[in-house]
Amino acid sequence: MGNHKLDTASCRDYFNAMTDQPTAAVLIIGDEILSGRTKDANLSLLAGKLGSIGIEVAEARVVPDDESVVVDAVNALREKYTYVFTTGGIGPTHDDITADCIAKAFGVPIDFRDDARAILEEHYPTGELNQSRLRMARIPDGAELILNPVSKAPGFRLGNVYVLPGIPMLVEVMVDGLLEKLTGGDVVHTHSLAAFVPESHIAPGLGAIQNDLPQVRIGSYPFLREGKAGANLVCRSTDVSALEEAAQRVRTLIAELGTKVEAEERS
Repeated sequence: MGNHKLDTASCRDYFNAMTDQPTAAVLIIGDEILSGRTKDANLSLLAGKLGSIGIEVAEARVVPDDESVVVDAVNALREKYTYVFTTGGIGPTHDDITADCIAKAFGVPIDFRDDARAILEEHYPTGELNQSRLRMARIPDGAELILNPVSKAPGFRLGNVYVLPGIPMLVEVMVDGLLEKLTGGDVVHTHSLAAFVPESHIAPGLGAIQNDLPQVRIGSYPFLREGKAGANLVCRSTDVSALEEAAQRVRTLIAELGTKVEAEERS
């Protein structure tokens, strides 16, 4: 586990320094995720796609297929962040309740939409658009459809909430179509350094660097390789010059502790 005390402080200062940056939350909906039967891949996917245009995922939640829990989470997140992306729960089965939950969260009715129905009618052969599949044409009043170029069943946007399916392949292509419509910010750059140094040895020095450079977020993530303890030291910021200063100071700190940087990566 990382150095939570350092991470908590750095998160606070980091986001205070980024008040003009757009932020996002990801709400992962589904009993199958919480049970462990399905492994989520959408958080990583969304964080990468959004981060590429300067929208940082600042919070993620995983909730069950429970209407009150989903509604409460949607309302809490949409008030706090620029964008909210939900994944899961908009398929054809009885436990796909996300669309109804979004409608309830916004206090609007939900019904079959002609444009969504037309998309499904064009996709499915005659006679195969049954009542279960037709449920995917139920859209909250006032929502804008999010096109699905693969399986065609659309997602939708209501306010700042973007409702997507749970299948990662579909999430990826649908988000690709959304990126140009989103207002991004300064891209967060990352500079990471790995060294065989125990966290307890390097923590005081990292804390000093963090205090001097609050616009940089510094995280420490331990590892054990070849029987030796080490840490990945990750600096993140929209300010490239401050980021490089932080990375150089981390590099110097590693040398002062009598070891060397084993690997270094920028993105």
